[in-house]
Amino acid sequence: MSTFIVEGGRKLKGSIQPQGAKNEALQVICATLLTDEEIIINNIPDIRDVTRLIELISHLGARVKKIKTGTFSFEAADIDLEYLESPQYFEQSSALRGSVMILGPLLARFGNASMPKPGGDKIGRRKVDIHMSGFKNLGAKFDYNPEKSIYSVSGKNLRGTYMHLDEASVTGTANIVMAAVLAKGKTTIYNAACEPYVQQLCHMLVSMGAKIDGIGSNLLHIDGVEQLGGCEHTILPDMIETGSFIGMAALTGSEITITNVSYNNLGIIPYAFKRLGIQFERKDDNIYVPAQTCYEIETYIDGSILTISDGIWPGLTPDLLSVFLVVATQAKGSVLIHQKMFESRLFFVDKLIDMGAQIILCDPHRATVIGLERKFNLRGMVMTSPDIRAGVALLLAALSAEGISTIHNIEQIDRGYQDIDGRLNALGAKIERVNTE
Repeated sequence: MSTFIVEGGRKLKGSIQPQGAKNEALQVICATLLTDEEIIINNIPDIRDVTRLIELISHLGARVKKIKTGTFSFEAADIDLEYLESPQYFEQSSALRGSVMILGPLLARFGNASMPKPGGDKIGRRKVDIHMSGFKNLGAKFDYNPEKSIYSVSGKNLRGTYMHLDEASVTGTANIVMAAVLAKGKTTIYNAACEPYVQQLCHMLVSMGAKIDGIGSNLLHIDGVEQLGGCEHTILPDMIETGSFIGMAALTGSEITITNVSYNNLGIIPYAFKRLGIQFERKDDNIYVPAQTCYEIETYIDGSILTISDGIWPGLTPDLLSVFLVVATQAKGSVLIHQKMFESRLFFVDKLIDMGAQIILCDPHRATVIGLERKFNLRGMVMTSPDIRAGVALLLAALSAEGISTIHNIEQIDRGYQDIDGRLNALGAKIERVNTE
């Protein structure tokens, strides 16, 4: 176990570049299992969840080679399906939520796949029903062993069909698309997720020889092909990191330039920060955030309190709501944060309240933040990171607080943020990583 010791109240200054997108990396790495030819992926982030997935793919028999920092080659020519029955596979895949996306590729290429109940953040129920329903629509058989918590799918002759997803699940859509590209005939997926991560996966599959129409919309048409080939793919910058850095600059009153953000793929994120009163300027593909002494939350036309909520793309990603919440604590005005998707993601606010923030937790999904307008600073304290996104929100709070903060369980932060302490220290932060084992 490791801990961050954070000295708050320091002004930051300089440039920082977001890492490759975690959520995209998990999808496209799983997609390498769809072919026996070499695939090269650039801009892979060096984070715990991605490293674990690469290890899992390697233990399945894929040849993985690091070409340079952030660039790997994958060649899944000799996959050992017997590994799926091993205790090591059970341990590896159950610790990683993204491992669920190996099911679609293995099912499509080999006719069967299995895995234990996936792990990941403890942020509420995260069902895999969408995945399994999609596979069954394609003709696969599904089995669940409740004693061992193992999901299994099998089907040698997947066939295209029409399906309407119950919800626009990102990982569910990705998994079903990866299964459908090798199914016979045409598959139509309505209410598909259309986040940039899914778009990137579809573009990669097309470069491998798949036939997919409707990329970027919620209606996908897939004509199955007999086999896929190799390709080279580059992962987008992580929009969650970009948003986290915008929030960090505002919260600490710092002047920061965020470089190479792929601005056109940020969707509503910049507009949502502007609604909190945060000023910034787009310069080519960079975002310049000036130092602000105050930022004021806008209200609705009738003067009522602003609501910021998550939604399916092009709505606001739920992964940034923790950041919006902590940034609002030092704003002028009030805002209602409505986390619709996960019922446990707002439970970290008790730590912010202990730090001096004025927050009313209305229920598991909603919290009202009354901004302190910098009249009262947050105060440092000892806390524990419950998940990736709340962990970073607590780190941002610690950077702006008076005094010293201690954040335990930072392995959660490492799962999604590459060398976050080193990169922020280069801007003037003072974050010490301590091994507590």
